[in-house]
Amino acid sequence: MMARVSSAPASTSDPRERPIGVFDSGVGGLTVLHELLVQLPQEDFLYLGDTARFPYGERSPQELERFCAEIAEELLRRRTKLLVVACNSATAAALPSLRRRMLETTLGVDVLGVVRPEASRAVAATRTGRIGLLATPTTVASGAYEQAVQAIDAHVTLFAVACPGLAAIIQAGEQFDERAVQTVREACQPLREADVDTVILGCTHYPLIRPMLQRMLGPGVELVSSGAALARQVEHALSTRSLGNPREGEGDYRFLCTGDTRAFEELGTHFLQMPLGDVERVELAAVEAVA
Repeated sequence: MMARVSSAPASTSDPRERPIGVFDSGVGGLTVLHELLVQLPQEDFLYLGDTARFPYGERSPQELERFCAEIAEELLRRRTKLLVVACNSATAAALPSLRRRMLETTLGVDVLGVVRPEASRAVAATRTGRIGLLATPTTVASGAYEQAVQAIDAHVTLFAVACPGLAAIIQAGEQFDERAVQTVREACQPLREADVDTVILGCTHYPLIRPMLQRMLGPGVELVSSGAALARQVEHALSTRSLGNPREGEGDYRFLCTGDTRAFEELGTHFLQMPLGDVERVELAAVEAVA
């Protein structure tokens, strides 16, 4: 076991002992939380899945900015010391707005997203300078990965493919049925034709079908997901601000969701690959994103 499951909220005056807030549109972000639990076992985590409004992948940027602001307020109310946006669509559409909100309405709580760490890892991995991206329509349309890759290395070319509906198929537990296979095959075909040697899994649900993707893209293609790279960035952020939990043992992790808690528990255990314990249902208060 990597950590203890707790149902009790944290209550401490030492900011180092407060939990790290992690959120996603559903259970896909649990693939990121898994890496955080492995690499930062001494930390406490509070995960919120906005399952009532899942999926985010075809929402407008304005909607996602508002959703992220509402989630951030809930996690800050529960005294989190750092926010991790474990959703590619939300990161791509709302990270700048959310960071501005934290600077203007809090005492400077850091917000980290999945796009930049993943882009950095992909650029470091490519041998040919030809990188593929599989992501939701919202993430692809945002251009966030193109901007991140170009900022790191202007000589790298990114080939982006939108995968409408794939995250919903995976979240519904249909990762390996014929519909999923056909959706993945159609998404991989243009990347094979583009002769990419590295592919970014631009949705936190996609690591669940990694073997299928590897088979269809070929054994020589490097698949890059966000969990491990983001965990290293979280560790650096905590160290820079002297916010690392001083405990020597394992921390706790707790779960909130906006939809059906039973469904979250059943799916979440598969995604997290660890016990979930009780899941608390929450109602998010309406707020406006910082313009």
